[in-house]
Amino acid sequence: MSKTRLAVIGAGVIGRTHIDRICRSGNLTLAGIADPSEAGQVLARSLNVAWFNDYRSLLDTAKPQGAIVATPNATHVEIATDCLRRGIPALIEKPVADTVAEAQHLVSAQAQFRTPVLVGHHRRHNPINRRARDILRDGHLGRVVAASAFAMFLKPDAYFDVEWRRQAGGGPILINLIHDIDMLRFLVGEIVSVQAVASNAVRGFEVEDTAAAVLRFANGALGTVMVSDAGTSPWCWDFCAGEQIQYPRQNVQSHFITGTQGSLSLPDLALWNYRGERHWHAEMTREQTAGHQGDPYECQLQHFKAVIDGSETPLCSALDGLRTLQATLAVREAAATGQSASCTLPAILSME
Repeated sequence: MSKTRLAVIGAGVIGRTHIDRICRSGNLTLAGIADPSEAGQVLARSLNVAWFNDYRSLLDTAKPQGAIVATPNATHVEIATDCLRRGIPALIEKPVADTVAEAQHLVSAQAQFRTPVLVGHHRRHNPINRRARDILRDGHLGRVVAASAFAMFLKPDAYFDVEWRRQAGGGPILINLIHDIDMLRFLVGEIVSVQAVASNAVRGFEVEDTAAAVLRFANGALGTVMVSDAGTSPWCWDFCAGEQIQYPRQNVQSHFITGTQGSLSLPDLALWNYRGERHWHAEMTREQTAGHQGDPYECQLQHFKAVIDGSETPLCSALDGLRTLQATLAVREAAATGQSASCTLPAILSME
C-alpha cells in the first residue's frame, strides 16, 4: 500500500506534534521538513528525512501530496497560497491568519486554484465532539437556547519570558479561546455578534489575562465564554478531555449546551431531559454516551489524507477558519471598544 506523502513546514511545538503522528501512522509518510532553525535541521537528520531551509524548495523538490503549515500566524496565508498554486492541499494551523482580510485572501486563493484547505481546529476531530454534534443534529436537545464554555487555567510565570506573550494579541483570547469559539460554532452554529470585557488586573501586562464574552448565534441562541490564564482552575477542555498527556486529566466538565428538550455537558456527553412531565418541578433523567477515545491529531491527519484523496470534504474549510477567526477577533474588539462587534461576512464570501 502506498503511503500519502506529507511535508511539514515549521518544526515548532505543533509542527513536531504533526511529525510525531505522521511517523506513527501506517498510511502516511514524512516527505520532508522545512524550518530555517538549527533545531529543525537536527530533527530532520534524526528522522532521516530531507531538510530544507526554505519551504518553496521543499515543495518543488519533494513534491509532497499534502503540506502542513505550522509556522507563525502571520506567514500562514502566504505559505498556504504557494502550496495551492502548486496544486498541493494544505493543512493550516489555527488561527488561519492574523487578520480577517488575510483570511479572505486565502478563501479566494482556494477558490481560484481549486485545491482544498483544511484548517487545524483539531477539536472538531475529537470523537467526543463528533458524537455531540450527532446528538444535536438528531434533535435530542430540541431547539438550542444557550451554550456556555469555560477555558480557565494557570500559565507559569516563565511562559511570559517571551516578549510577544506580554503584548496585545498574544493573550488567551487569540491563543486559547479561539478553540472554544470554534467548538461552539461547530456544535451550535454561526455567531453573528459579540459583546465582551477583558482585564489585565492580575499581571498588569499589555495583554489581557482574563476575558468574558456573550455570543449571539444566528439561530437565536445565546452563549457565554470565559477565559483566563491567571486562575487556578480545572475547568478547561485540555484538562477535561484528556487530548494531550502533558495536562493532568480532571473529572469535571467545561462546556454546556441547553435546548428546549434537553441539555448536554461535555466532555462527558451527559444528556439531561424529562421523560414524563416537562417542568421545573418534575424529575429529570440523566443518560450518558460512552464516547470513543481518539487522538484528535491522528484523526485530523487521517481526514486530511481523505481530503487529499478526494473522498472527503474539509471538516474545517478556509471559510470556516475565517469565521472562527472573525468571531474571536470580535471578542477582542468588543472588549476594547465596549461596543457590540458584528461577525457578518461580505455576501461574496458567504457564498464561497
